[in-house]
Order: sequence, then C-alpha cells, then structure tokens
Amino acid sequence: MPAGAIAQVEVDPELRQALIAAASEADSFPDRFEAEVWLTDMSARLARHVEDPEERIKILTRVHYEANRVDLPPELILSVIEVESNFDRYAISVAGAIGLMQIMPFWLDEIGRPNDNLLHLETNLRYGCTILRFYFDKEKGDLRRALGRYNGSLGRRKYPNKVINKLSRKWFKA
Repeated sequence: MPAGAIAQVEVDPELRQALIAAASEADSFPDRFEAEVWLTDMSARLARHVEDPEERIKILTRVHYEANRVDLPPELILSVIEVESNFDRYAISVAGAIGLMQIMPFWLDEIGRPNDNLLHLETNLRYGCTILRFYFDKEKGDLRRALGRYNGSLGRRKYPNKVINKLSRKWFKA
C-alpha cells in the first residue's frame, strides 16, 4: 500500500499542515568533500537501478537535501524508494500512488495544492520525506511503526522489514 494510504479514510490535520509547510518551502552537505564522498559512494550503489550518472546525482542530491530538511538519514529514504518504486520516477501503483516515494494523489487536494506534480522529483521527495518524518514523530521514534504507517500497513512487519533490510544491507553508510 502506498504512502499515506492509511489516511484515506481520515486525514490527520497535523500531517496536512506539515505537508502544506513543506510544499511552500524551497546545501545539505556541510562541505564539498563530504558531498563528493557520499555522492560517489551512493551513486555506485544506485547504478544498477539508474543507468544515467547525471540522473543518479540529481536523485541523490535531492534525496540528501530533503532527508536532511526533515532530519532523517538519506540512506533511509533511499531504502524506502527502492522498496516503493525501485527508483522508477514514473511509477504508478495499482492503488494510484505516484513517483519514487509512491505518494497518494489525494494529498494534493487535502493540502490545497491540486496543481503540484507528484512525478516531479522535488515534489515527490518533499512530500514523501515530510510524510515519513511525521509518522516517525507520531510513533515517537519507532521506525518500524513509522514505516508501517507510511505504507498503510501499521501492525504488519513485512514492509518495515523490507525497508530496514535494504537499509542495513545496501544503503548503510560505510
């Protein structure tokens, strides 16, 4: 199930406000050396999913920025993206979730931004990172529960385990 799917029945007003604020905001690396090291390492890991090196750097730079904006590890976001869409920017699920982080389109109307494009890299990552951070805070730092909420599978372990497995085996910081 896609990001925010659990909220289809009842939209959390606090999450609505968090998304409104995030969508209204416009580098996350402390210095050039750290940026080069991280981007080089992660680009090599991402290569089998995204062939074009320029596209990889674009995705990685934006993931790093948006993850840091909400104080989540960028490697966690990469893990979520791999499980959600396998890095297909144009993915659309059977439930209608869109893009890398598989965002449900109902959020656009819920936050009063019906013209936002969830296939747009920056928009998709902004929404997805904001939603995941909200659920992480709501679950008082319990990553498994936050991931369950994100995926609409709270209380089940399959999805959180997949993401955590990707995080620990592939996207961890060396």
